[in-house]
Amino acid sequence: MLTVANLGCERDERVLFDHLSFSVANGMLLQIQGANGSGKTTLLRILAGLNSDYTGEVLWRGQNCRQTRQEYQQALFYLGHAPAINRTLTPLQNLRWFCGLQGFSDDAAIHAALQQLGLAGYADIPCHQMSAGQQRRVSLARLSLSAAPLWIMDEPFTALDKQGVAELEARVDAHVTSGGAVILTTHHALQTRHLLTVVNLDALRTESA
Repeated sequence: MLTVANLGCERDERVLFDHLSFSVANGMLLQIQGANGSGKTTLLRILAGLNSDYTGEVLWRGQNCRQTRQEYQQALFYLGHAPAINRTLTPLQNLRWFCGLQGFSDDAAIHAALQQLGLAGYADIPCHQMSAGQQRRVSLARLSLSAAPLWIMDEPFTALDKQGVAELEARVDAHVTSGGAVILTTHHALQTRHLLTVVNLDALRTESA
């Protein structure tokens, strides 16, 4: 599905990683590990096509992502540190905008996604009036509205309570079981039924030293 070949990146004249290679297949769960500042978020942003300042190649189904950007963007779902919502809009308005980017409109599906995440009755409340955890749930509702086979998530469990963490873990498991792939960073001890593949940026840097 995704191949990373000899990837390298510097920031502020400091090498974050170099000669980094790995592949992600259907039905695979991969965790990027490393200390704060090791380049985890930078790596995920490169994989999501949001950072083009790197050497090496990122290939989607054998094609360079720089050359097939539109196709690749349609095939992935990216969740960053921020909830990626407009706080002045309601959950319904935010998710209508997201669905519009996917090329469809389905308020029934939006309400179902919100209900699934415990946000029934919050559809028309401005997001700035909601807690950080509720805002995160609005952002996570996009998972139910996306058909992307590849999920790239940076600390997705941030601001979630115990129940929310368990629900997201179950959702990740279900996506992998159905043949999707997930790349994530997390400080949370991930509970999963699937084999967890780990890329440790700290270990990579030690080996290169």
